[in-house]
Amino acid sequence: MDFAFVDCHCHISATEFQLDLQDVIHRTRQAGVKTLVAVTEEVEEFPRVLQLQESYPDLVAPCFGLHPLQAGGGPAQRSVKPQDLDAALPHFYSHRERLVAIGEIGLDFTPWCAPTQQDRDDQMKVFIRQLDVALELDLPVNIHSRSAAKVTIDTMRQQGISRALLHNFAGKPSVALEGVKAGYFFSFPPAVCRNQQRDKLIRQIPLEHVCLETDSPALGLHRHERNEPANIAVSCCYIAKVKGLSPHTVQLVTAQNAYRLFSRASQ
Repeated sequence: MDFAFVDCHCHISATEFQLDLQDVIHRTRQAGVKTLVAVTEEVEEFPRVLQLQESYPDLVAPCFGLHPLQAGGGPAQRSVKPQDLDAALPHFYSHRERLVAIGEIGLDFTPWCAPTQQDRDDQMKVFIRQLDVALELDLPVNIHSRSAAKVTIDTMRQQGISRALLHNFAGKPSVALEGVKAGYFFSFPPAVCRNQQRDKLIRQIPLEHVCLETDSPALGLHRHERNEPANIAVSCCYIAKVKGLSPHTVQLVTAQNAYRLFSRASQ
């Protein structure tokens, strides 16, 4: 297998990597990963992902974005609010030349994450504002959609978004195909190997619209183990098996797709 993987959605700035980052980066390179599209979830991560780009300029491709859920899954987790954008927006503009995408942004309407209509309305306002920023800065978007696949794709289409990656997509195949019509890409992490629920989805999305991701440190092959970008080949081989293709073909086409979408990452 030629070494040219692109991890289109990872959290290399996460605290889980701080103690052994150099080892993680070494394994990433050894696995043949050429580019890490590094997403953020909160404004506090923005400086960290820029530092990583400075340390590894040939590897880390930074994104800025506010995730629909803030405070990282702990007891203080809440839906994003429009005022959260106040601190973030100046950074989008001041670092616009360094960004390859706006992300991780999107919608998460899981009932226990967004229990009220106000939560969902707030998420939508923040999502649309960040989509507007992406259009203004001529950048693609790196998208989270959970329990909101159709409304996420419909909103992007209504806002005129033509370049998007829907990461760890778990919506219906019919909804995904609406995204394919709009020109969007879909990526899948190693966790898809744990069950066969998304096999039908993976089979129906054309390979020309598929990318690879790890979403590390989450969504690895084993639920309670830290995931890392070196595991990208797990996703590649699984997608190849489901589609009846060679891993080499999947690796090659997904890398081409990634650089077509995140064109600044290939410079």
